[in-house]
Amino acid sequence: MKAINIHFFSPTENQQPTAKADKVAKPAKVILTGYISSAGKLVLPAKTVAHLGVDLSKTGFKVGMDEGKRKAKSLYLVPSSPDAETFTFEKAAKSYTLALPFILKKSGVDFAKTKYGFTIHLFEYQGTTAFSLQLAPEAAAAKVPYTGKPRGRKPGQNSDTE
Repeated sequence: MKAINIHFFSPTENQQPTAKADKVAKPAKVILTGYISSAGKLVLPAKTVAHLGVDLSKTGFKVGMDEGKRKAKSLYLVPSSPDAETFTFEKAAKSYTLALPFILKKSGVDFAKTKYGFTIHLFEYQGTTAFSLQLAPEAAAAKVPYTGKPRGRKPGQNSDTE
């Protein structure tokens, strides 16, 4: 009898081929943002807090700005152990807030008249990861006049008086 060469299949060959990973997808660079409320609170949305990697409810922060400047263009938040010299964030509905109304006014940030937004950049400060908030006034978007069809009842056609 003639010798037969047999190819045996493995269980992995009986599965649908998976798509080859072309390249390892780099995580999209996330821009961390927040804003200053009209009451003078720094507001960090929940999406931003999720990317920071810090438990804001249990961490105290030292707040500072560039030395020798009259007007704040950026604020610095340095995590430290909670004590009398640190500020703590408070949990709001979908964000965390840090009340700094007097510091912001002294620093030339007029949050009552202008809405300020900021972007957060991480940096190393004395062995800890700190946050730099780059302040920028948000451009007030002019409200576009409504040109569509008026909604609701037509004036002068009250069906109750008939």
